[in-house]
Amino acid sequence: MSDEASAAEGPALLAGRVRSALESGDLDAIRDLLDPDARWGAPEGPGDDDCRNRDEVIAWWAGARAAGVRGVVTEVTVGTGTLLVGLEVTGTPAAREAGGAAGRWQVLTVKGDRIAD
Repeated sequence: MSDEASAAEGPALLAGRVRSALESGDLDAIRDLLDPDARWGAPEGPGDDDCRNRDEVIAWWAGARAAGVRGVVTEVTVGTGTLLVGLEVTGTPAAREAGGAAGRWQVLTVKGDRIAD
């Protein structure tokens, strides 16, 4: 395998793991993908509701799942140091306003083989 093919395999494998974890809602699998210092929040910058580490991110996910929020992954695209994840989300106010489901996009910053942001 060439160095170029080997380098491309890592992000592709991570993309598959992200898709699987998000679709299953398996919080242990999601946790395994997160850097210990992972940050999660609005792209505008740090806010009071932003998560500042892996445990806070998992608590946020657990709360959303308990409230009935679900997502179906529609796309995972590998970029340079990023993954673009397309989701069809149900169970949120925005989804109800849109007739039951709302499209959402998340850009995940990758550090090594973990999600950092």
